[in-house]
Amino acid sequence: MAGSALWFFLLLAAALAGRATALWPWPQYIQTSDLRYPIFPHNFQFQYHVSSAAQPGCSVLDEAFQRYRDLLFGSDFWHRPDPAEKQHTLEINSLVIHVATPGCDQLPSLESAENYTLTINDEQNFLFSETVWGALRGLETFSQLVWRSPEGTFFINKTEIEDFPRFPHRGLLLDTSRHYLPLSSILNTLDVMAYSKFNVFHWHMVDDPSFPYESFTFPELTRKGSYNPATHIYTAQDVKEVIEYARLRGIRVLVEFDTPGHTQSWGPGAPGLLTPCYSGSQPSGTFGPVNPILNSTYEFMSTFFLEVSSVFPDFYLHLGGDEVDFSCWKSNPDIQDFMKKKGFGNDFKKLESFYIQTLLDIVSAYGKGYVVWQEVFDNKVKVPLSRRLW
Repeated sequence: MAGSALWFFLLLAAALAGRATALWPWPQYIQTSDLRYPIFPHNFQFQYHVSSAAQPGCSVLDEAFQRYRDLLFGSDFWHRPDPAEKQHTLEINSLVIHVATPGCDQLPSLESAENYTLTINDEQNFLFSETVWGALRGLETFSQLVWRSPEGTFFINKTEIEDFPRFPHRGLLLDTSRHYLPLSSILNTLDVMAYSKFNVFHWHMVDDPSFPYESFTFPELTRKGSYNPATHIYTAQDVKEVIEYARLRGIRVLVEFDTPGHTQSWGPGAPGLLTPCYSGSQPSGTFGPVNPILNSTYEFMSTFFLEVSSVFPDFYLHLGGDEVDFSCWKSNPDIQDFMKKKGFGNDFKKLESFYIQTLLDIVSAYGKGYVVWQEVFDNKVKVPLSRRLW
C-alpha cells in the first residue's frame, strides 16, 4: 500500500509540474523538455494528413478522435470557447495523423504493427504510424501527455517519442462463467485495456459453474447450463458488440472454450457428452470430463466449433486442456476397455492426448489456429508448431 501511495504522488507531482513521466507504459524512446504549449479545447482538432492512407470515414480513427476529445476535455467542454482562450504563437491547435498503410475496416491480429512516432515541437504536432493500430497507441500516449494547470489551462510539453510494443500479445483474461459479468462491465474493461495499450481480450467464457454463451447450434447448452437463461447469458448481438467495441480499440477477442475438463455446465444441455463416473461396478450418478471414447463426442465438437469459428473472427481459438481430473475416467469400465485396445495401459495422459489431438485436427480443418494451456505440453500432447501459441 505504501508503495502504491508513493507511486500515485509521484505521478501527481509529475502532472502538476508539466512533465511527461506519467506515461504508461513507458515508450521505447522519449525526449522531452520543460517547454510547454497551451491547448484550448475549442480550437483543437485531430486532423488527417493529406497523404495518409486513413482519411475521414475511417471508423477506427474517427471514433478514436471523438473518444479522446471527450477523455481530454470532457464531453461538452470543447463545444464552447474557453474564457481564457486567446491567440498564442505556440498554441497547439491540432494533431496531424499520418497512417502509412490502409486497413480501417480490418481486425487487429497477432501480426499487426503498432509502432508510432509522436512529435510535438515548434514546427509540427505530428503522429506517424504504419497502421491504424499504431495510431491508436499514439493517440493514447498523446492523451497522457496533456496536463492541466491549477488555473485550468491545458498544456503539452515539447516531446519526441518513438514507440513500439515489446510483446505482440498483451492480454487480459476475464472469467465470465464463475462470475457472470454484464455486458457493460466487459465494455468498461476494454476501455481500461486500451488505456494501458493491452491488445488481447482473453474471454474465458464458459467453465464448470455456467455456460453463458448462447449457442444457436446447441441452444440447450445455455438454457440448461447458464445461471439464468434470461438474464445471465451473452447473446449473438452481445458477442458482436464486444468484438466490434474491441476492434475499435485495437483489441483482439480471443475466446476460450475449455475442454475436456471444466465442462460440468455443458452436461445438462448435451446429454452423453460427459463421462459417467462409477462407484465400484455401478454408475455413481455423477459425471466427469468430456467422454473421449465416443464418436458422438467428436461429432458434437465438430459442429460446435464450426459455429464458434464463424462467430469469433480472430485466427486463434483457445481450447483450454488444463486440470483434467482423471479419477472419473479411471472409474469407467468402457474407458478402461478403450485404453486397453489403444495400448495406453494406465497412462491417462495418453487418453487426454488422444482427445486433444483430435480436437486440434477439427479446429485446424476450419482454418483456425489454437491456444492451449501449459499442461497440454506437460502431458506430451503433440501440438504442431505452425498452429500453436502459448
